[in-house]
Amino acid sequence: MIVRQRTNWLKMLFIWRGSVLKKIIPQLFTITLFSLAIYFFKGRIFDYKVHLNPTIFTLLGLALAIFMGFCNTASYDRFWEGRKLWGLLVIETRSLTRQILSLIDGPQHEEKQKIVKMISAFCWSLNYQLRNKSGTEHLSSLLSSDQIDQLKGKKFIPNIILGCIAEWIKDQNRKGNIDTIVLMQLDHQLNQFSNISGGCERIYNTPLPFAYSVLLHRTVYLYCFWLPFGLVDSLDWMMPLIVLLISYTFIALDAIIQEIGEPFGEEENDLALNSICRTIEFSIFEQAEIPQVEAEKPDSYFID
Repeated sequence: MIVRQRTNWLKMLFIWRGSVLKKIIPQLFTITLFSLAIYFFKGRIFDYKVHLNPTIFTLLGLALAIFMGFCNTASYDRFWEGRKLWGLLVIETRSLTRQILSLIDGPQHEEKQKIVKMISAFCWSLNYQLRNKSGTEHLSSLLSSDQIDQLKGKKFIPNIILGCIAEWIKDQNRKGNIDTIVLMQLDHQLNQFSNISGGCERIYNTPLPFAYSVLLHRTVYLYCFWLPFGLVDSLDWMMPLIVLLISYTFIALDAIIQEIGEPFGEEENDLALNSICRTIEFSIFEQAEIPQVEAEKPDSYFID
């Protein structure tokens, strides 16, 4: 995720990182060459002059802008829902850590620290699952070798880790270290973890309907490639520049819609899941007095 303040208007024109421009340069280059060819041949295809009234493109552009606005809203809703779920996870991990440390009297502090590490492991495993990574190396530093062996071959690792935490809480209740009221409260916290995990899986497994993506993509490119025929007679040599500007607007927005519609990826405008996990780990380790090294601050505007 790119995290930076808006700078002055001139610098904003030349910002590269975080812009989708580098993704769409080939498309823009192709459309510009096509527009130059249309200008050179004065809108003719062989001996046939293509007559397209610019008014048609005004109406099509308006309809396209409305449809793109709808798709952009749908994509941003997915992005923002993902951010709210991970923001809630930050809150719930701190709450569960506080309850484990303060409401359970029996176990030694070292044993509680192991559970706190499991809470961190849950967050990292959810991160890795949403990004199709194994993350075994990092999880090995948070879990015991027996727990790592238990995770081998499992598909939904966050649920397995959550089950291990639930078993430990159940064991504390069996030993009389917590009463029924505290047990219900802790179980509610674990249910919140399950809800967050399920919400993230819902976003991950249910992308925007493919028909929307295909329709938007086709319409944008058909519009951009037909536009030179409608403007060549009225704009003359300025036509390729105007077509380039209009094409950049529509094609860039199409690329942004596709990018933020999958918020758990690792592109520049996706959610910074690693950073959120590091924040969770640092805060709950601090609560549990677990020694740790403070994370280095990123040396750029990009936070993973």
